Amino acid sequence: MKHSKTLLDALGIEIVKIDDEGVIATMPVDERTHQPFGILHGGASVALAETAASIGAYHFIDKETEICVGQEINANHIKSVKEGIVTARAVPAHRGRTSMVWEIRITDEADQLICLSRCTMAVLKKR
Repeated sequence: MKHSKTLLDALGIEIVKIDDEGVIATMPVDERTHQPFGILHGGASVALAETAASIGAYHFIDKETEICVGQEINANHIKSVKEGIVTARAVPAHRGRTSMVWEIRITDEADQLICLSRCTMAVLKKR
């Protein structure tokens, strides 16, 4: 799934899977996503986490009458990574009528935990 001229494109985020179980997305760790010390920027991890949660929430809403937007996100940066690909696995912890809470685990290529995040998505009626 390609999203040109968006943050996904700028950071190289790719959506691998979307279904009722959750979302899997990947992002390269390179000059686009590094912080000045040459490791994955925490903000890039948060962007990947919120992207996965947003796409997951969108999967469940009534696209004719609703939209979903990020309301709150937190992230614990557990381990650093200098290169390769990180993978976000987002699963719904709560699916309500007006909000959803998603848990997102970001791991490196050795399946080591890099970031643990939780994102609340607001479900709004279209105006």
